[in-house]
Amino acid sequence: MSPRIVLAALAAALALPAAAQTATPRVDQRQANQEKRIEQGVASGQLNARETARLEAGQAKVQAIEDKAKADGKVTKKERAHLHRAQAKQSRHIAKQKHDRQKARPASGG
Repeated sequence: MSPRIVLAALAAALALPAAAQTATPRVDQRQANQEKRIEQGVASGQLNARETARLEAGQAKVQAIEDKAKADGKVTKKERAHLHRAQAKQSRHIAKQKHDRQKARPASGG
């Protein structure tokens, strides 16, 4: 077997566990779902501009928590729990804002 192939296989074997430790596919999917919920609320008029801005800021805060957790190359169990709580809180905020009595003002037709 060629030394290059052995080195490439060894490098790949060492790189995969490091990548797996910072991978957060569930967190990423949930973030995408929450973004979609916000977009749907805007499109349907359930969210006004102020509510949308607040929810987007909340999404940015969750993203910052995720980025900080990934910064050292390993997302610990404690960091994952923190992310989960932040996303759950944000999800409740989205639901509350979408189902309150505030609506976006319709665009003027004149």
